[in-house]
Amino acid sequence: MKPIHLLACAAAVIALAGCNKNQGKTASEQPVKITQVAPPPGGDWSEVVNATAASFMMGNPNAKVKLVEIGALTCPHCRAFDEEGAQTLVDKYVKSGQVSWEFRTYLLNGFDIPAALIARCNGAKTYFPLVRAMYKDQPLWVGKIQATPPAQLDQLQRLPANQQFVTMAKLAGLQDWAAARGVPQAKSDQCLSDKSKIDQLVQLSSDVTTEYPDFTGTPSFVINGTLLKDTATWEKLQPQLDEALR
Repeated sequence: MKPIHLLACAAAVIALAGCNKNQGKTASEQPVKITQVAPPPGGDWSEVVNATAASFMMGNPNAKVKLVEIGALTCPHCRAFDEEGAQTLVDKYVKSGQVSWEFRTYLLNGFDIPAALIARCNGAKTYFPLVRAMYKDQPLWVGKIQATPPAQLDQLQRLPANQQFVTMAKLAGLQDWAAARGVPQAKSDQCLSDKSKIDQLVQLSSDVTTEYPDFTGTPSFVINGTLLKDTATWEKLQPQLDEALR
């Protein structure tokens, strides 16, 4: 993916870690037996989503293994992880109640901000479906950004702060995309122009590098508070989840 122009408001505080291509360490390959934790009445643990201090978490709040994914919505390697492993993560690990999954957005560039704001706009209930749909359609909306003339992208920096991200979302086609998935344009306009939410996203992204000094890029994964090294694919993450469940 060719570089996307950073806006000044994001560039001042966001370290460009880039998409991580690291190869991870392989834990024990012995299969792990996952026992079912009693699900909530009338459903399974994947239907339970709660807000956290930084984002939203799917699954049993008291799960033995608490997984945090740090991902950027413009990152193609994060999209590859979602495509290769997210459904298995949900079906095999989260639904059982043994693993909880928090998805925490990281800002690689200015266009991650409107994408993250729209993903959060309807709250906990639709957060994960919107994040996963955004990854599925990433080539379409990122492609629109890449097709925008550089001069038009540069003009964004001269817009008032409360207009920048609405305009960016329109360039990417994200408002129409979101409206088709249950986020009306009036609501996305409100989310995209909310300075407090924008500032919060930028701060949370900056906090990643403070909380995890060894953070090198996206996607990265944290299990029970420990940042995993050299783990950016489902192939490398799954054995470490199994090891943590033993």
